[in-house]
Amino acid sequence: MNDRDAVTRASVTIGVIVVDHGSRRTESNAMLLEVIEMFRAHAEFPIIEPAHMELAEPSLATAFDRCVAQGARLIVVHPYFLLPGNHSTQDIPRLAAESAQRHPGVKYVVTEPLGVHPLMAQVMRERVAHSLAELDASPPFASHAES
Repeated sequence: MNDRDAVTRASVTIGVIVVDHGSRRTESNAMLLEVIEMFRAHAEFPIIEPAHMELAEPSLATAFDRCVAQGARLIVVHPYFLLPGNHSTQDIPRLAAESAQRHPGVKYVVTEPLGVHPLMAQVMRERVAHSLAELDASPPFASHAES
């Protein structure tokens, strides 16, 4: 990135869409809202919208429209998926392109999914430690060998 790119980006309002798969379970969809609030607390982007790829609203198209309505001229679509697959490599880019066609002059980019990142190992270690702590606090259990 050169200095001109940095200046150009600095003068453009950026919107971020965090898109997950979507679920029929209300509780699962509500978790994306928690992720959005955590991200808002740590990100400097003025516009951050949730989206579900399918099965629930808001859709990626709705989130894209909301970003544009708030003044975004560059939209970053982040697939909230662990690993690359058809949704993050094909479906989400296609849906983003379709959404962008309705907004001439608005640019977009799709990020990689969460994938292999050093912080993922830390999260995994914390999840395992939490489960082991819960196990230590629970009544003894029988192993498969004893049953």
